[in-house]
Amino acid sequence: MMRRLTGFFDHLMRHYLPDPFVLAIILTLLTFGLGMLTTDTSGLQMVQYWGDSFWKLMPFTMQMVLVLVTGYVLAVAPIVSSFLQRLARLAKTPGQGIVLVTLVAFVGCWINWGFGLITGTLFARHVGKHQPMIDYRLLIASAYSGFLIWHGGLSGSVPLTVATEGHFMKEIMGIIPASETLFSHFNLVILGILLVVMPLLNRLMMVQTRDQILVDADLIHSDTIREHEEPDTPAGKLQHSRALVIIPGLLGLGYAIQYFYLNGPALTLDIVNFLFLALGLVFHAHVGRFIAAVTAGVKGAGGIIIQFPFYAGIMGMMISSGLGAQITELFVSISTPETFSLYTFLSAGLLNMFIPSGGGQWAVQAPIMIPAAIELGVEPAKAAMAIAWGDAWTNMIQPFWALPALAVAGLQARDIMGFCLMHLIVSGFVIGGVFLLM
Repeated sequence: MMRRLTGFFDHLMRHYLPDPFVLAIILTLLTFGLGMLTTDTSGLQMVQYWGDSFWKLMPFTMQMVLVLVTGYVLAVAPIVSSFLQRLARLAKTPGQGIVLVTLVAFVGCWINWGFGLITGTLFARHVGKHQPMIDYRLLIASAYSGFLIWHGGLSGSVPLTVATEGHFMKEIMGIIPASETLFSHFNLVILGILLVVMPLLNRLMMVQTRDQILVDADLIHSDTIREHEEPDTPAGKLQHSRALVIIPGLLGLGYAIQYFYLNGPALTLDIVNFLFLALGLVFHAHVGRFIAAVTAGVKGAGGIIIQFPFYAGIMGMMISSGLGAQITELFVSISTPETFSLYTFLSAGLLNMFIPSGGGQWAVQAPIMIPAAIELGVEPAKAAMAIAWGDAWTNMIQPFWALPALAVAGLQARDIMGFCLMHLIVSGFVIGGVFLLM
């Protein structure tokens, strides 16, 4: 049965899932049409909302490009690459490789989603080198499945927001500490079940299909950095200077130490990128090698650069037209105290397809969901985490977040989405079931 299901979903996605950029355009047109049909918004207003928001994710886009590039630069540094290879050798069989990649990705994404998303995929490549008979698509999908838990982990934007003094919902729900969200019983139960179920699911999906892709032999050599030969001139000697990478690298590490001393173990995208960059400088032999690694890493950033603005435009139309609020109110209207958390989770999953941003989704749903939760006697912390988990859940079939991992892996979205659809279905029953029963 698993072979049939896996083969069916894989065939479905490989033949009918459009390119992520095509999907972004389709979602743009769908949002535009629904905004005019279901709200009191004119076409001209929708155009304005789209254009006004189109560039609002530019800082975040640059952060994601740097996550990809600096993560790649660090991973191909000789000392890091050697460590990942030794760790990959712990997997003695293809099945062990799938399980190990899933666990590493889960731990990484629980610590910080940006860190886990890139390092999990890079580690999967190393496992593939030592277990070349694994379906490479499943290996990368297993790494991406770790991203499922990011909003229940230490970098979850919703639980961190509601624990911060001065957040915009404070007057209604107050300050909610992490002990009631990230470290609550229901969140730990979800994490615990997924930590067992998802590696097992990935292992069970390790069946041969007609579209199976084995690890390409060229992958073994793809991380080799090819440096340009520099002439024996003062400029060439500077290009091969060890000091010119070690000094700024150590300065960056010094700043990171100071940051953690002042702020505790709070990881943000900026500090993750800073650490990746500083360590990449320290671990590469000289400027020439570092620049060669950057050049190799930036080749996969095209999808991020061109698609993220379109999703910013979609988010602007959803929020400004009231379409997002309308969808949220529909789910509230059919909720009872017993089903409220489940329907909140499902509504968040639906909206995440159009607003793939935890902060943006919280801005749309919180003003409606939190007052409704209080009125129904549902804990605001639980409602907040239902939004958070819904946002993370449908990331499994939203190519927006898969783009950095796919760039590192050298695959297309349709290559892994059949497996990710299985992740969506199984995890949906797990997460929704916990919210319903607890």
